[in-house]
Amino acid sequence: MLPPSIKKNDKNAKLLIFTVSFVVFAAVVALGKIKLNVNPGFDVHIFAKVNAIINSIVAVLLLAGLFAVKQKKYQLHKKIMLSAILLSVLFLISYIAHHLLAGDTKFGDINHDGILSIDEKVLAGKIRLVYYFVLLTHIPLAAIILPFILFTAYRALTGEFDKHKKLVRITWPVWLYVAISGVIVYLLISPYYN
Repeated sequence: MLPPSIKKNDKNAKLLIFTVSFVVFAAVVALGKIKLNVNPGFDVHIFAKVNAIINSIVAVLLLAGLFAVKQKKYQLHKKIMLSAILLSVLFLISYIAHHLLAGDTKFGDINHDGILSIDEKVLAGKIRLVYYFVLLTHIPLAAIILPFILFTAYRALTGEFDKHKKLVRITWPVWLYVAISGVIVYLLISPYYN
């Protein structure tokens, strides 16, 4: 095992983790309701593609992190997991930029008028059910995973590996699902970007 990287201070850590988690959640919810009417001079859906790429890399890093820890390569595991966290921060910035600039896209909205007609629903077919199932599982899990990720990292960085392992049993599969389902959501909705 690795020596602690930071000094344990549960009171301050909890306050910081809950504050950061709340601010991020509030920002995503609030900014998700706002669309800036500006023309940045490029296709704003590039952010969605970047998000899918980042989510793909995070999923690979999560698998690599699992493999590294199973091989008892703890320093490598630490670097991989911190990289996944850093990429998740970049994802968040890109996610907010995309929603501020692009607004919402309705699944199946072929003519991009923001209204899903009966004909468009029929054309979209049963894949709409798949899309909404993935989306409706992705959103709440994405909303709640941040404090788990931060607490899991905190326990590892303070050298509390037993607590870290207990949290990982929840955090890792949910984080992996959020990363993979984010890519699936992108692949399903991107044909409807205008």
